[in-house]
Amino acid sequence: QVQLVESGGGLVQAGGSLRLSCAAAGRTFSSYAMGWFRQAPGKEREFVTIINRSADTTAYADSVKGRFTISRGNAQNTVYLQMNRLNPEDTAVYYCAASRGYMGSNPFNYDYWGQGTQVTVSS
Repeated sequence: QVQLVESGGGLVQAGGSLRLSCAAAGRTFSSYAMGWFRQAPGKEREFVTIINRSADTTAYADSVKGRFTISRGNAQNTVYLQMNRLNPEDTAVYYCAASRGYMGSNPFNYDYWGQGTQVTVSS
């Protein structure tokens, strides 16, 4: 069992930056791939990025590639999402997710989810 809690969301102007954190409770955190998804009002949950267990492989959605960076600090049971050059299209609730045996963009294959943290980007 893995419990995930996101934090770090807020209101930022276009062009600004935010760093999201996902804290995991449980000693098995390092055995999971960790991903970030986002969901805007009226939209389906969208893949953002993922990092594998050993933190040597990452993948990004085209819409965030070059602007967002995922990293993990397993000793602190935390995964991060650094978001730079934010634009209004990035406005969404951002969710941290964990997968025990999947590396990909399909949210149905993730095993655990956090509650989400709101990111709002204004013009």
